[in-house]
Amino acid sequence: MTPVIEFANVSKRFILHRERRDTIQERVAGMLSRRPPGEEFWAARDVSFAVKQGQSLGLVGHNGAGKSTVLKLMTRILEPTSGQVYTRGRIAALLELGSGFHPELSGRENIFLYGSLMGLGRAEMTAKLPEIAAFADIGDFIDTEIKHYSSGMYTRLAFAVATAVDPDILITDEVLAVGDEAFQRKCMERIYGFRRANKTIIFVSHALDVVRSLCDVAVWLDHGIMRASGPAGAVIDAYLADVNRHEGERLAVAKGDTPSESEINPFRRGSREVEITRVQLLDALGTEQVTFQTHAPLTIRLHYDAHTPVDGPVFGIGIHHENGIWLSGPNTAFDKFSIARIEGKGYVDYHIPTLPLLNGAYRVSAAVVDSAMLHTFDMHDRLYPLVVQSDSLSDQYGIMMIPHRWSWSDG
Repeated sequence: MTPVIEFANVSKRFILHRERRDTIQERVAGMLSRRPPGEEFWAARDVSFAVKQGQSLGLVGHNGAGKSTVLKLMTRILEPTSGQVYTRGRIAALLELGSGFHPELSGRENIFLYGSLMGLGRAEMTAKLPEIAAFADIGDFIDTEIKHYSSGMYTRLAFAVATAVDPDILITDEVLAVGDEAFQRKCMERIYGFRRANKTIIFVSHALDVVRSLCDVAVWLDHGIMRASGPAGAVIDAYLADVNRHEGERLAVAKGDTPSESEINPFRRGSREVEITRVQLLDALGTEQVTFQTHAPLTIRLHYDAHTPVDGPVFGIGIHHENGIWLSGPNTAFDKFSIARIEGKGYVDYHIPTLPLLNGAYRVSAAVVDSAMLHTFDMHDRLYPLVVQSDSLSDQYGIMMIPHRWSWSDG
């Protein structure tokens, strides 16, 4: 399938001038003198990726990583210094609050202006006007100049218009962060509707759980350099691992000591009075393996070593889909399974008599905490792979098998 967005070794350079000219006298003098050469700043360096029709791409990275620059290159607001950017289809972009709006025009007039910029006629936009007004929920303010709008009204109208013009590609850059909770839910419902309609979505957000659930693939940018690209869950995990590692190093330097193992390995943490020494995935015969069949039994065995006596420990399991969705998080306390006291080595088993998961790749977490569930002794966050296969034609779609039955009546 031909990509609808493609970056081929794209770089973008800006020239930064550090010299400040604040007064009129300094500016006049600057006009008469030759300005010294500025400093090169590369907002993107050799970025390459492709997005297929119907895919949702998430851009992740710290502030200043180059995410907004990449979006502006997609929309041709910026042209690359080198490399090629290819786009195919109508693009609606929400890059900045109220971008594409004229502050002296009313909300209604800006709706028609935006439509004309997207190639839609007045009749088409007139037909869409009731839907846009209802979604934006700005009431009588639709005929008020938008320079008088609040940031929330701006955002609601901008999103309503951008998504009403039926784009092939929808691009958003943190613009939803300024909306209230109810509006954000409406926006996410519409974005998921776009996804179901096989539209392409480019999504930038620091809410990584949303990126995990919405996006199929992701690109991690770091100071303009693409550090990783691929399945969204794997890219986000790599990004978080790097963030946690740097944070651990920073804290260690602040304390004047060397990083601990938990600081070096961001997927493991805890004080280790009780240590999880091994996690096994066992089949019905007690054989350790990674791949299991839907409906088959699965036992997750947590081996531990209590270096000091601990009363009432709580052991827990977490199961995540590879895209980051947290499917289950049981523990011994929730299930009223009491463990009075542990000391030395032992193991705890979590039995699943009939595995309800369908085809896919999953990750298993394991943890042991104190009786109040406030202090973590040891936590292994999504460290163990679990692959599930489904042979039955009735178990081909979705993530989980839900026990069910059908009934029918002809009258």
